[in-house]
Amino acid sequence: MLGPRLEDIAPEKAGIVKPGSVLVLGETDPRLVPIFRDTPAGEIWQRGDDFGCDANSLAVGGRLVTIRTPAATYEDVILSMHGSFQGDNAAAAVAAAEAFFGGPLPDDVVREALASVPNPGRLEIVNRRPLVILDGAHNPAGAAAASAAVAEEFEPLAGRILVVALLKGRDPVEMLRALDVERARLVIACPPPTPKAQPAEDVAAVAGTLGVATEIVPTPAAAVNRALQVAGEEDLVFVAGSIAGVGAARTALLSAAR
Repeated sequence: MLGPRLEDIAPEKAGIVKPGSVLVLGETDPRLVPIFRDTPAGEIWQRGDDFGCDANSLAVGGRLVTIRTPAATYEDVILSMHGSFQGDNAAAAVAAAEAFFGGPLPDDVVREALASVPNPGRLEIVNRRPLVILDGAHNPAGAAAASAAVAEEFEPLAGRILVVALLKGRDPVEMLRALDVERARLVIACPPPTPKAQPAEDVAAVAGTLGVATEIVPTPAAAVNRALQVAGEEDLVFVAGSIAGVGAARTALLSAAR
């Protein structure tokens, strides 16, 4: 177990940096950057200074981004992922590829790759009517980022149904608020398929105290099936809370679609 603070986690992550390597550093938190700079990397590329996503707007099927790296600028590139934060991730990925190959990448290669990159379980659309979105957000920061992306890219809709499967150790109040539980008309709570599962009854009880109707079901598969039963064609079903829960829900949904 890592943590609990980011300052505790960062040294463990920084430990993978090898002597003489190029460190492509997407982290910009001033509390954490010095930890990564105190590594044996031969060269450090810092997001914001050396590379970054200089333009980022909503587009059909994802984002329209301009990515700047030490070697090139790739303008007006379609990124087939949802969430504005994915622009920063894409910039880090392209910079890392440039660091590996030692120079700029062919423009058409970057465009083709970013336009087709899969990202299962991360703001992934698996059904349209009703709209079903999966996100493996499993901590408050990730849940808040996912919720902000949903609000920007998929609202307004008729209503929202949350399918939530949390792990032990996560504060259900904090997680549900990060998932914008107040916007939901129903929370369907279920345990993720892991020994670390938080009881669904605990999650449902908290959702109830926050003023949202709740149901408890035994598995993520049963939860998404129930959500599809009660959702109207214009509703949004948002599945989040843990990677294990989202993975099980995704398997059930894709199997049913075959």
